[in-house]
Amino acid sequence: MKNFPSQVRAARGLLSLTQQDLADISRVSLRTIVQVERGDKDPTPSIAQALKLSLEAAGVEFIPENGGGAGVRLRK
Repeated sequence: MKNFPSQVRAARGLLSLTQQDLADISRVSLRTIVQVERGDKDPTPSIAQALKLSLEAAGVEFIPENGGGAGVRLRK
């Protein structure tokens, strides 16, 4: 999960979502999202899943580590 904070930030950027927008759609508190994105707090499995599923539903794909690094992209 070391790349998760940057993946969440990148996904929000691709979707033009604010942290508050993500909090609203994921039902995760704004404070927790700020802490996760900064890397100050490792998300619990349920929070990580809520964020990932919300961002995927909004149109991004999470790309696992594949030699070129983990990332996100817009879904076709």
